[in-house]
Amino acid sequence: MSEKERTEVKDLDQSIYNFSYEEKDEDFFKVRKGLDESIIERISKEKNDPAWMKEWRLKCLKIFNETNEPDWGPDIHDLDIQKIVTYVKPKTQMAAKWADVPKDIKETFEKLGIPEAERESLAGVGAQYDSELVYHNVKDEVAEQGVVYTDMESALTGPYADLVKETFMHLVPPTDHKFAALHGAVWSGGSFVYVPKGVHVKIPLQSYFRLNAAGAGQFEHTLIIVDEGADLHFIEGCSAP
Repeated sequence: MSEKERTEVKDLDQSIYNFSYEEKDEDFFKVRKGLDESIIERISKEKNDPAWMKEWRLKCLKIFNETNEPDWGPDIHDLDIQKIVTYVKPKTQMAAKWADVPKDIKETFEKLGIPEAERESLAGVGAQYDSELVYHNVKDEVAEQGVVYTDMESALTGPYADLVKETFMHLVPPTDHKFAALHGAVWSGGSFVYVPKGVHVKIPLQSYFRLNAAGAGQFEHTLIIVDEGADLHFIEGCSAP
């Protein structure tokens, strides 16, 4: 394979993102480094996946192992998945009020300006810390339009479970490339959005993903379904130290 040039973003002030909090083992659960069937099964167990999703993850792992790295994009020859932790779960429940989010996690999102943005200009916000959502909320006037904005795990097992199963990774299947398969195997967190026919969501929704754990990857999955004649402005952001 010919040598490829690395790409990088220059002249970008990253100071507002370069902070982190020391994570104590008692505050988080994490799987061991690497990627194999036992790790996938542990992630699935931690997330209480329905049977079809566990089978999906294992199928994606098989595709990942059997697929070559893509011959496009930057040089990733030094990427070693066996040195990466694919699931880090903060030991807290998802909250609908910022006051109920643990202090250090809440302070992280306050530094990033997420609660302020929600108050001033957003119809709803989802906030993920490492591998799981810690906050999710949508304004009443948007929910009253029939708009569903929730975390992926709730959608996976709730009233929209059949719709999730029908559409999950439909546009970008795990056979698309090696890292699509990786995503299908280890995904965690993310947001589910459904906008009914003819509904116009005038104020944006935003999901923000913060990776704080050293040596870990973040694999959130966002599924957006906008029905016929409807429209939505959705913002997704992410950062890491």
